[in-house]
Amino acid sequence: MEPNVAQILEHRARLTPHWVGLVEWESARRFRFSELEERARRLAAWLSHCGVKKGDRVSIIALNGVYYVDLFFALAKLGAIFTPINWRLAVPEMEYILKDAQPKVVFYEEDFAAQVKELRASYSNAEWISLSTYEEKLFSFPPEIPETEVSLEDPHTIFYTSGTTGRPKGAILPHRMILWNSFNTIVSWGLTCDDVFPVFTPMFHSGGFNVGLIPLIHVGGRSILVRKFEPESALRLIEVEKATVVFMVPTMFQMLAETPAFWRTDWSSVRFAISGGAPCPLELIKLYQSRGIVFKQGFGMTEAGVNCFSMTEEEAFLKPGSVGKPIFHSAVKLVNEEGQEVGEEEVGELLIAGPHVCAGYWQKPEETAGTLVEGWIHTGDLAKRDKDGFYYIVGRKKEMFISGGENVYMAEVEMVLNSHPKVKEAAVIPIPDPKWGEVGRAVVVLKPGMTATEEEIKAFCEGKLARYKIPKSVVFTDEPLPRNPYGKLLRSELIRRYGEKR
Repeated sequence: MEPNVAQILEHRARLTPHWVGLVEWESARRFRFSELEERARRLAAWLSHCGVKKGDRVSIIALNGVYYVDLFFALAKLGAIFTPINWRLAVPEMEYILKDAQPKVVFYEEDFAAQVKELRASYSNAEWISLSTYEEKLFSFPPEIPETEVSLEDPHTIFYTSGTTGRPKGAILPHRMILWNSFNTIVSWGLTCDDVFPVFTPMFHSGGFNVGLIPLIHVGGRSILVRKFEPESALRLIEVEKATVVFMVPTMFQMLAETPAFWRTDWSSVRFAISGGAPCPLELIKLYQSRGIVFKQGFGMTEAGVNCFSMTEEEAFLKPGSVGKPIFHSAVKLVNEEGQEVGEEEVGELLIAGPHVCAGYWQKPEETAGTLVEGWIHTGDLAKRDKDGFYYIVGRKKEMFISGGENVYMAEVEMVLNSHPKVKEAAVIPIPDPKWGEVGRAVVVLKPGMTATEEEIKAFCEGKLARYKIPKSVVFTDEPLPRNPYGKLLRSELIRRYGEKR
């Protein structure tokens, strides 16, 4: 029998059945690996009773909880496909995903009963199951399931992308991809059974599972599920549970740093913190490093695996701002518009290949062909490589504008703006200009109690950026910059709000 995702938990439960592998932080429930395996088998039996078979999709609309882990492994046993739904989406957006994925069963929490009422009216092809009686119902089924042949290339999960450039696309993650991401992470991060990993990010995203949860189950470590992120509670968890690896998106790390408890929290158990999902301001990295915390910038994407680069603890201090070197069992190259590889310190599009890349997009052959070319994922991210082989993300391929014939990468300018001592967060958008074609406009949120002028912000950039890169205008706002659930800037929304303001 080929290896598959179900075996991760099966073998872990056989090898270390009595070890606690999962904790629900808010409820304080602790689950041994043997209990997790039994739950997965019982849920697989329940789903089989509902008529779910190999290839069928099953969805969930809920905050983080053990039922996500139950579903992840139960569906792996049946060869069915896990298709979680982002509960932060508007009802029409959820409806689009339901009609695209066509799940046979949808589990939901009563917290989302209002949305579910609307969704059930428009999508009646599923059996809708409330989680309010989940535990009672789960244990009414014996842990006996039909034998199903599941291969490495069979789809296990469909994670829908954020859809910032149009309708969401369902990235298909086969069993192969999840297994190899786990192998790569364990080896490159040096994970062991002694590691403790809090899951602060939502489990409807790939990061909720594949950054640390699945690798930790694989290696026999402990994961702590957080129902919903709250800064003070997160800091308490890090100290009480003695977390060893902490993953968050930059906005979460920023929220921690702004919490008074941050400065008195004991971080001594943490081997390293790692930021992902969006570019992390250099100032924030250095703030954590000033506390003696090893802080790494990560890089990943749903289609190419959530952990694509790695660096040692020593390198994290030597190369702040770098995402590191390509992870184990992975191939990376940077290419120009003609598809030719670029040299050191030259900017090119990041391409990634290896057994950890996805199988394409659900029912979208054209988009698949445009993204996955001869085994290489075209990430759309622009990066450069230094003389020591370390990679730096410069920005998105589409997040660049041309001013007077020169390329301006907005993320590069934003890094400088965000290092200003008075700036809480900043972004750059292109606006039309009769002379240069396009020029940059900075949208700036100042720190509480701070004041600054347009000239002050522009003067700060002098000597740090080429003159054509310096924003020609600055807009100040008290509103937080719009971001998706993973912290990525919604630049199109910024352009809509501030593109024509003078």
